[in-house]
Amino acid sequence: MTTVAIIVAAGRGQRAGGGIPKQWRALAGRRVADWTIDRFRGQVDHVVLVLSEEDQNAWAEFENSDLILAKGGHDRAGSVRSGLSALRSLAVQRVLIHDVARPCVQKQTIQQVLTALDTYPAAAPGLAVTDALWTGDGVLVTGMQDRTGLFAAQTPQGFHYDAIVAAHAAHPGGAADDVEVARAAGLDTAIVPGDADNIKITRPEDFVRAERILGKAMDVRLGNGYDVHRFGDGDHVILCGIRVPHDRGLQGHSDADVGMHAVTDAIYGALAQGDIGQHFPPSDPQWKGAASKIFLRHAVELAGKMGYQISNVDCTLVCEYPKIGPHAPSMRDEMARIMGLRADQVSVKATTSERLGFTGRSEGIAALATACLVKS
Repeated sequence: MTTVAIIVAAGRGQRAGGGIPKQWRALAGRRVADWTIDRFRGQVDHVVLVLSEEDQNAWAEFENSDLILAKGGHDRAGSVRSGLSALRSLAVQRVLIHDVARPCVQKQTIQQVLTALDTYPAAAPGLAVTDALWTGDGVLVTGMQDRTGLFAAQTPQGFHYDAIVAAHAAHPGGAADDVEVARAAGLDTAIVPGDADNIKITRPEDFVRAERILGKAMDVRLGNGYDVHRFGDGDHVILCGIRVPHDRGLQGHSDADVGMHAVTDAIYGALAQGDIGQHFPPSDPQWKGAASKIFLRHAVELAGKMGYQISNVDCTLVCEYPKIGPHAPSMRDEMARIMGLRADQVSVKATTSERLGFTGRSEGIAALATACLVKS
């Protein structure tokens, strides 16, 4: 079942200050849009980013990324329709529509909306109103409003794709959000629990609150890995998943991919989950000659189960020969493929030890790696 998130980021609203649209303003070391986009990576199959034609820098930045880009409309509904249209060539069953100005949305909220779509054609998070409600003329209270059954609407709002496409096509316009469009088309909409931290940045003071929320929620882990394998007989080595011709091979219980082993141990280290030997004991014959991608995938899957996303990895290979430079791009691509990351999240580089030590004497290859994991 294909699920897509549409992030509406074409607005020009500047009530939040800063002189530029709020989605491109800095927030806790990143832009608002960057936080929001990353909330959906790993939760859905594709992410659509709806951009204004005026945001030429953003178009240039994201055109070669993993995002699907769509041109914004004259209003929010038009932008949503544009995002939906961008998916016509894909077999999409479910779609989440989210405001870019809600960078603090949690994985749990996203998953609750998706779960509700297994039963209902539409679902959205709502926060029950608990404060007393007044009416007023701006100066004086003029009356009271019953809060029974009232909810503050949030996003992402989820829908069966074909149903929301038809609902938008039939709607005359002017809806406050996509739930209003869905209800006008007769779609039952489930309410899932909202989150008080899932705020929409609107005013300057909202940036302060959002930074506090993101700082509180941020759990960043760093792990280091180190591995060594000696040379032996052979006509190639396997390094970071790539076969590299050489007059000797690397010896090891598995395929002796020293780079991949170091990265794997770095991920385990960040999770405080030991090392490869703990999970795949060399005394166990089933791992003799095994492809190291088995170990790396296990580490990545374990990170996901523990609620972490891999932000980036950096691997340094230490050897005199073979020369790594010509193969480094292929190594990055292969490591990224195995880990489900973008190539720009993976670094593979090499250095020598100035002919000192066992690597300098060309007796083997060493590898060092660092992995950064972020709580999703």
